[in-house]
Amino acid sequence: MSGILHYAFMQKALIAGIAAGVLLAIIGVYVVLKKMSFIGDGIAHSAFGGVALGLLLGVNTTAAAVIFAWVIAMLIGISKKNTKTSEDALIGIFFAFCMALGVIFIGFNKTYNADIFGYLFGDILAVTNNDLISIGVVSVIVLLAVFIFYKELLFFTFDEEGARVSGINTDFIYFLLLTLISFTIVASIKIVGIILAVAFLIIPASSALLITRDFKKVMLYAVIISLISTTAGFVFSYMFNLASGATIVVTATLIFATLTAVSKLTRRD
Repeated sequence: MSGILHYAFMQKALIAGIAAGVLLAIIGVYVVLKKMSFIGDGIAHSAFGGVALGLLLGVNTTAAAVIFAWVIAMLIGISKKNTKTSEDALIGIFFAFCMALGVIFIGFNKTYNADIFGYLFGDILAVTNNDLISIGVVSVIVLLAVFIFYKELLFFTFDEEGARVSGINTDFIYFLLLTLISFTIVASIKIVGIILAVAFLIIPASSALLITRDFKKVMLYAVIISLISTTAGFVFSYMFNLASGATIVVTATLIFATLTAVSKLTRRD
C-alpha cells in the first residue's frame, strides 16, 4: 500500500475516493430507507447531459453537471408534486431526455474528447487538484446540511406524514434531500462513473441494514463498508490493471453478498 501511495496521483485518487465514498454512504442511507433509489439513478444519468454540455461549451464539467443534475432533480420533484404522472414514469422521462441531450451535445462537439468516457465509467487515477477542491466543497456542504437538518431528515425518512403533522416543512426537506443526492452523485462520478454512481449510493447502505436497524449504526457501518470497498477496490484495480470504478463497485457488491449469506445463516441458527 505504501508503494502505491508513493505517487502523487495515487494519493489524490485515494483521498477523492474516500471523500466520495463517505458522502455516498451517508446520503445512501436516506435514499435506501426512503426508497428513492430510482430517483438517484435518474439524477446520476441526468448528470451526463451536464457533462456533455460542459465539454461542448468548454466550461468546468463538474460545475455544469452539478447545475444540470440539480435542475433536473428539482423538475422531477416539482412535477411529482403538481402532476398526476407517477414518480417512476417522471424519472424515466427525464432520464431518457437528459441522456438524449447528452448524445446531441456530444454530436455538436466536433473534437474527440476522451474525458466523456472517464465520466461515464469513472477514472479515479485522473483526479486533479480541481477535482479534489470540488469534492471537498461538496463534502462540506452536504455534511453541514445533514448535521443541521439531521432530525428533520430522520423524521421525514421514517414517517413523512407524521413529520408534516408535527410542523416540519416536508416539501422543503424533500427538495433538500434531492439537492443533497444531486451534489453527492456529481461529486462521485469521477470516481465510479455516471453509470455506476447509483450502485455505490445504494450498496453500502443496503449492506449496513443487514447488520443492524439502528439508524446511527446503519450510517456508521455504511461509511465503514464504503471505505473498505473504496480502498480495497482501489488497490485491486492497481494490482490487476482493472477499471477502478467498476472494481470498487464489484468489491462493495461482494461485501453485500457475503453479509447477505451470513445473515441467512445466522437466522437459521
